[in-house]
Amino acid sequence: MPRIINDPNLNVCLDYASPPYANARAQLINDNVTEEQSIFLLRTIWCAANDADIGLWEAQIEVEREQCENLRRIQEEEQDRLEQEHIDEEESARKEEKKKHKHKFAPIQEDTGVPDELSIIPSSYVICKLDKGEYLELWYFTNDGLDEAHSKKTIDDDAMVLSTLPDGSTAWVSAAAAHNASSIIDDEDLSFEEFCIACPRFIAAIEEADWPQDRVRMMAIFWKNLQIHPYRSMRDPLAQKTLLVYQAEQRKRWHVVAKSAAGPYNLSAINQKVLDSTKERVYWLECTKKDNQRDYKFSFAPFSKK
Repeated sequence: MPRIINDPNLNVCLDYASPPYANARAQLINDNVTEEQSIFLLRTIWCAANDADIGLWEAQIEVEREQCENLRRIQEEEQDRLEQEHIDEEESARKEEKKKHKHKFAPIQEDTGVPDELSIIPSSYVICKLDKGEYLELWYFTNDGLDEAHSKKTIDDDAMVLSTLPDGSTAWVSAAAAHNASSIIDDEDLSFEEFCIACPRFIAAIEEADWPQDRVRMMAIFWKNLQIHPYRSMRDPLAQKTLLVYQAEQRKRWHVVAKSAAGPYNLSAINQKVLDSTKERVYWLECTKKDNQRDYKFSFAPFSKK
């Protein structure tokens, strides 16, 4: 049905008594209908048609009102959705910011003051690795490792620098990774004293990084079992070296397996069979090293004069 443009309530009945409508009146006049009655009939017909238009007009107005109301509601709902989406995005960004920089948002402990002892503060590179639960050398928690972290505080650890990789190629790496890679000492090459110093600091750091308690407990027991193992008290320095090599190899292997389908296993108990095999390998490497040194020494020794 075509839309009604004008409000029929404003229409004025035509003057059917005027000369222009004489023919219309004549069509109605007969023996039973006078001219006055024909005028009345024409006005009645007009009013009936106009009343019908008024009904259609009012129905049209109601439909348009409902349409406008629905459109307004849809627009308001869309606006509310967009505003809520913006709020959710901001909240998500705040949560991500708090997660990424949790120390920035840590609440102030009002009932505490300056501590008597300084806290262990590793580099941001170390904190990032621990937050990801990845393998990290114990050297970072030795005195030398912590001194290195303090001496590099003027360098932005997140800055990218061009570094030469072991295969001779170059790549952009973080400044932290670049300067750390040149100075770190592998676990097996630490002294046993450095190993013992680093372990409790490492435990405190992984607790701070929110490692699961079962992993923290496993690492603590693992290192305790190594430190109280009979090899520790032997006079033979290679016995302690064996413990350091076992620790380095098994901890690296644990991190690799933890990311595999097999999942992490309990590292804490010392596998004596593997330890004995490690000891034999350490002794053979030491013998080979000494043989090579002896051969090198003799090869460059001056010939004796006859």
